[in-house]
Amino acid sequence: MKKPFNAHASSAAPSLNTDFLRFLRLDSISSSSLLWSHSHSRELTQGTRKPEQATMAKQNLEVLNALDVAKTQLYHFTAIVIAGMGFFTDAYDLFCISLVTKLLGRIYYYVDGSTTPGTLPPNVSAAVNGVAFCGTLSGQLFFGWLGDKMGRKKVYGMTLMLMVICSLASGLSFGHTAKGVMATLCFFRFWLGFGIGGDYPLSATIMSEYANKKTRGAFIAAVFAMQGFGILTGGIVTLVISAAFKNRFHAPDYSEDPLGSTVPQADYVWRIILMFGAVPAAVTYYWRMKMPETARYTALVAKNAKQAAQDMTKVLQVEIQEEPEKVEQLALKENNKFGLFSREFARRHGLHLLGTTTTWFVLDIAFYSQNLFQKDIFSAVGWIPKAQTMNALEEIFRIARAQTLIALCGTVPGYWFTVALIDVIGRFVIQMMGFLMMTLFMLGLAIPYHHWTTPGHHIGFVVMYGFTFFFANFGPNSTTFIVPAEIFPARLRSTCHGISAAAGKAGAIVGSFGFLYAAQNQDKSKAERGYPAGIGVRNSLFVLAACNLLGLLFTFLVPEAKGKSLEEMSGENDDEEVEQQVTNIDPFSITPIV
Repeated sequence: MKKPFNAHASSAAPSLNTDFLRFLRLDSISSSSLLWSHSHSRELTQGTRKPEQATMAKQNLEVLNALDVAKTQLYHFTAIVIAGMGFFTDAYDLFCISLVTKLLGRIYYYVDGSTTPGTLPPNVSAAVNGVAFCGTLSGQLFFGWLGDKMGRKKVYGMTLMLMVICSLASGLSFGHTAKGVMATLCFFRFWLGFGIGGDYPLSATIMSEYANKKTRGAFIAAVFAMQGFGILTGGIVTLVISAAFKNRFHAPDYSEDPLGSTVPQADYVWRIILMFGAVPAAVTYYWRMKMPETARYTALVAKNAKQAAQDMTKVLQVEIQEEPEKVEQLALKENNKFGLFSREFARRHGLHLLGTTTTWFVLDIAFYSQNLFQKDIFSAVGWIPKAQTMNALEEIFRIARAQTLIALCGTVPGYWFTVALIDVIGRFVIQMMGFLMMTLFMLGLAIPYHHWTTPGHHIGFVVMYGFTFFFANFGPNSTTFIVPAEIFPARLRSTCHGISAAAGKAGAIVGSFGFLYAAQNQDKSKAERGYPAGIGVRNSLFVLAACNLLGLLFTFLVPEAKGKSLEEMSGENDDEEVEQQVTNIDPFSITPIV
């Protein structure tokens, strides 16, 4: 039997409208309290007052109150798994390409008579590594906007099917020449990224709108934490497949037999690895389609109070009133009408959007460049031997083993530290700490770089490198995903998250394209074939440390959302009528009574 939901018992502090206006009565004003009222009214009109000091919000919709105070229950974990499996797939698909690029070079760009194995030419390598990011950026903007126009649920299924189809198609890339295969692969990788891009704003928005305000940060972080398992699974799948083929098809090292070191069956390895990304996405498609639309979209954007109450009555197992009149009142309020490109949005949320976009941009420059050239770092410190001393399958096995160890020891734990602590210490503290520690660890790698690369010090280098990943994930890599889903109005939430995420992917493009060149040796004779001389790994780490420092500074533009409802953060329920009264008061026209 469903219990009736008591909106009054679960609402926030009572409205201060009456108390505040009573405070302004002339017969009770002292000169000291007049100063307080003037400063307080200025805080109210500028949107900087603390909710606990002056709650100028009307009573929220009962259905939204019910979500805000709901105890953690099965539907929360169901939503985490359904949304999280999308992110598991996203991470697998985006990061597995870095595991197979060396193998692609050996298979399709073998040079007869060369003393070193074939490698992807710089332009091809940049395209293969970066084209999915271009698709992701486009998808984040398009599906983020579409999620606010059509609804989160309707768009959610589209992104998942696109990911399934393009994961399979990437593994089936065809062509009579190496150029044809790479072009086909890039085509499907772009559209794979387009689908992945839609998953960012939709998953974050859906989870934020389903969650209660007490543990909302942990729930969104748990969805994002599935990215760590996706990266880890990419390494494990590559290990298993490469080991199976290596044991079945024996081959000599490149130095012994250049042509025979890459067996024909190696062409199946990279295809199977890429196609595996379709499996988790396909498994969760049915459950995504069964999820109801979020109550916040249904009530605040679609203006359908009845449907919102019905959906959440089933989910929460409590009777919820429909309140169509209150929905209509909210729809008529001026602060629920401004658009993305309006002055009002710029006044209320302009600095917030600047903060979320810039922090995500600089974070992803550092984060994705690390992932894409970490195999070169492992070679530099001796974890992966010289390419000519291995066959093709041995090389991909060793690359996957190194990346799996980093994911297991540094990447995955960082995500779950965020899940455990984000609603305890807050988003701001975690993001500041993460950027600071990443800066320090990268400087710790870069300044004594020659020390770390000498024999006997390799393990220390990898440990320090692993800590940078730990504090990226127990830091800005998680919080930059969480905060944009909490601080913008419901009708613009998915769009603004998409814009923030797209800025991040622009940073990933800079990192993935730029550092393929930047990390090359300063001596052109020691750079990889086809690449110009770069600034070297050491100087690249200095650049990344500078990016992290910029991220720390821009974090000051991002507000703290810990323990607050989405409507408190976005200001959707602010009472303009009382606010207007406060604005119109001229404190200097009031003579205080002594």
